[in-house]
Parts: sequence; C-alpha cells; structure tokens
Amino acid sequence: MPNAKRPGVAGMHGDAVKIRLQAQPIEGKANEALIRFVAEALDLPKNAVSVSHGLTSRRKLLEISAPSMTTEDIRQTLLALVTQD
Repeated sequence: MPNAKRPGVAGMHGDAVKIRLQAQPIEGKANEALIRFVAEALDLPKNAVSVSHGLTSRRKLLEISAPSMTTEDIRQTLLALVTQD
C-alpha cells in the first residue's frame, strides 16, 4: 500500500502479507521502500530481497535469500510487526 501515513505491516490479504509504505509508486520508490522495509524487518542486507514479479503492480512477489529461514518463518516474523492504523 503506497502513500500510507506510516510504514508497517497491515496484516494478511488472502495469502499475501499486506505492507504499508510511505513512498509513492513513482520511479520505483515504493519498490525500494518495500525492499528496505522487508530487509530491515528480517535483519537481512537489502541485496537479499528483490521484487521478482509485479514491479508495476500493487501485488508483488518477493524473492528473499535467507537460507536459515523458511517461508513460514518469514511470514510469522512480518506478521509479528502488524500495526493498526
């Protein structure tokens, strides 16, 4: 969700984790903010997170290189950061 008042995890939307970003979806700024947010949340370097599908879409598929974490570990770590807005 670009243009949010403050960044954070909003919860689940179907099978996806919904993340709020303050950045506008212009010239890749929202994608950069998403990568930065997820990398910081998972305590990973930014180069361990990339958008593999949906560069220009609101729904993105991220590729996360974290050999010590499963997909469920990543989901639970992000959902632990859910904020109410």
